[in-house]
Amino acid sequence: MRLTRPMLALVGAAAALALTGCGSGDDQAAVPETATGSLEHLAAEVKCKPDMQTDADEIRQALCKTGKEKYVLATFATDRGQREWINTAKDYGGYYLVGRKWVAVGHEDVMTSLQGDLGGDIEIGTDHSGHSDGHSASHKG
Repeated sequence: MRLTRPMLALVGAAAALALTGCGSGDDQAAVPETATGSLEHLAAEVKCKPDMQTDADEIRQALCKTGKEKYVLATFATDRGQREWINTAKDYGGYYLVGRKWVAVGHEDVMTSLQGDLGGDIEIGTDHSGHSDGHSASHKG
């Protein structure tokens, strides 16, 4: 599977916003069975009109919005392709909601909300923010 640097950067940036933590054990009871299906089907489940960014045999990727928050929704042809993509993207940090052959990447609160609709497991990327430059405080969504 070939991933371009712009695609990884987009995914990494979105992922950095999404996978920094997961809920307590109490939240697990509220998680529905993990959704399956095409990118369009998953998008419809969360009332997203997908803005397609990549439409290839191995990966289909779109931008979605929830209120003011944007996130990435991607589907994969194979489980292996999905895991390789996630493992690479997690180097950029972020939050990932992971289902079978699909992943959503965005802010932690958005992924937690989507998990209530799509099920799946939240994974957290690597935190490389070993410095405090005030970026988080000054970030405007």
